[in-house]
Amino acid sequence: MDFIRTEGGSYTDNLIGTLLAIFGNLFVSIAVSIQKYSHVALAGTKGPRAFYQTKTWWCGFILACLGEGANFVSYAFAPLAIVAPLNAVAILTSSILGFIFLREKSKPKEFLKQYGLTFFGYILTAGGTYLFVSFGPNSHEKLQAENIVKHLVGWPVLLYMLLEIITFLLLLYFYKEHSANYLIIILLLVAVLGSVTVITVKAVSGMLVLTIEGTMQLNYPIFSVMFVCMVASVMFQARFLSQACKLHDSSLIASVNYIISTSFAVVAGAVFYMEFNNEDVLHICMFVLGSGLCFLGVFLITKNKKKTKAFEPYVTINMANGVPTIHCKGSTIQPDVNGSFSYGSLANNNGVAPVTLPVHLEEPAVLHDSAAVSAGHLDIKTD
Repeated sequence: MDFIRTEGGSYTDNLIGTLLAIFGNLFVSIAVSIQKYSHVALAGTKGPRAFYQTKTWWCGFILACLGEGANFVSYAFAPLAIVAPLNAVAILTSSILGFIFLREKSKPKEFLKQYGLTFFGYILTAGGTYLFVSFGPNSHEKLQAENIVKHLVGWPVLLYMLLEIITFLLLLYFYKEHSANYLIIILLLVAVLGSVTVITVKAVSGMLVLTIEGTMQLNYPIFSVMFVCMVASVMFQARFLSQACKLHDSSLIASVNYIISTSFAVVAGAVFYMEFNNEDVLHICMFVLGSGLCFLGVFLITKNKKKTKAFEPYVTINMANGVPTIHCKGSTIQPDVNGSFSYGSLANNNGVAPVTLPVHLEEPAVLHDSAAVSAGHLDIKTD
């Protein structure tokens, strides 16, 4: 392959691509926060109004377009091994923005206990980002159509594609035929498709940049093939991610998907574009260390994310005094030991074994409760 860029040019391209990816992820995370704020503010208004009629939503939409455009162009300059892990910047920024706008008041000890791991995740993510950017691959190839075709027909890429096809078909078989809706299976499907996406995005982006610079690449058939594969893989990725969000917790999806998809993307760049061919062992080890720190940091950031639970009320009637109590359905599933009968869900906040309810009640107590009911003296209390 013809590597036409000098070492200085490679460093400059790396810097441009890295900055584009960082600012692109920043813009995307800020845009999502702005659009979420627009939806929340719109929900608090009395009059019905469409979200696309608000200026804040359009501001977020424009920022999102700018961010995704910057991410797309960054693939033409920086290696996949650097651009793909930089998605951690979006997760880090979203967490910080959410923390700022949350504005919870708590004591320093409680604050440290609740958010200590999150801040430690911030440090790990920032340190890991510095390491894999500093020690990542620093060689570039001019992504002309002829070079992309040479990569595509090489035996390492053909073997890699064969393994990916077999893996995808096996995962899809278990997912469809055996209803294996496990998170790891769905996200592995997303990661396999994601590796195809990053390969095609880099090829399309590189050929578009060369076309803008004056070397026409759009009339080659490989451009159309890569563009169609890019669109198709993105669409199927979105479908599987949507299914995962319906079945599993979003914070867990964010961390696991980042780890698996980034790993597949780095391997795809190493095989298809041979990004690590000219790197020494020390640089590769430091790159792996930085990526591992990012993985751990993202996991810690998403681990402490609060899960909101909807209020699901149910009523219990205490047989001692006949007072109905409204509870919120939580993790309690067994009756309490104080002899209460429950409608809907059974309650046991103390985690004790279920208690058999009395079969025969003394007549005076029943008459007393019945009289209280008929006289309208039942009090309602809430937890």
